[in-house]
Amino acid sequence: MTLQDLRGGLIVSVQAWKGSAMDDPHVIAAMARAAQESGAVGVRIEGVEDLRAVRERVSLPIVGLVKRAYPGFEPYITPTIEEVAAIAACGAEIVAFDATPRPRPGGVSVAGLVAAIHAAGRLALADCATVADGAAAVAAGADAIASTLCGYTPETAGQALPALDLVRELAQLQSFCLCEGGVRSPAGVRAALDAGADAVVVGSAITNVDWLVREFAGAADRGS
Repeated sequence: MTLQDLRGGLIVSVQAWKGSAMDDPHVIAAMARAAQESGAVGVRIEGVEDLRAVRERVSLPIVGLVKRAYPGFEPYITPTIEEVAAIAACGAEIVAFDATPRPRPGGVSVAGLVAAIHAAGRLALADCATVADGAAAVAAGADAIASTLCGYTPETAGQALPALDLVRELAQLQSFCLCEGGVRSPAGVRAALDAGADAVVVGSAITNVDWLVREFAGAADRGS
């Protein structure tokens, strides 16, 4: 696959909160298959077990990541080369990673992660919080950049999402640009594309059943 296969389309992030009844590889794979059958151009999947299950049922390109917290370090989206290898082994075509300048375990740099992803024959997707992150990732050889981490770092805390202003800036970097984070409606997808995104990632508004039920139950007379 090439990134052009994703251009102008919807990538569905299929993830579940830990401990949720939805946190089951078979459930995640079923939702990913439903996304494929309903017009998504790709899926974003976290965790080795879920990646393996989805790969068996889905032919769409997979953006893979592993969330792993290391004591003393802030980045947790594919923070080391160890996670890169695990994702590649599951068949994901694209590896997403934290592209902020924050220190990582073992001292690996953004360039080091990109090199490891390319060595595994995969495309590198840099999850960014700022346009500086995006520029540094492009310089390091990342194949695509995304607004994923805007609002989730100390310097961007409180940022309204989706971060369309950041998407506009990232789109000027001459790299494949994804809008991810806070897109809640079809109109939001259109707005992100109009802001310059090459593709849009939507998660909670489509696949986070726990969040959706709580939102609707909260509007009911009995509450949640």
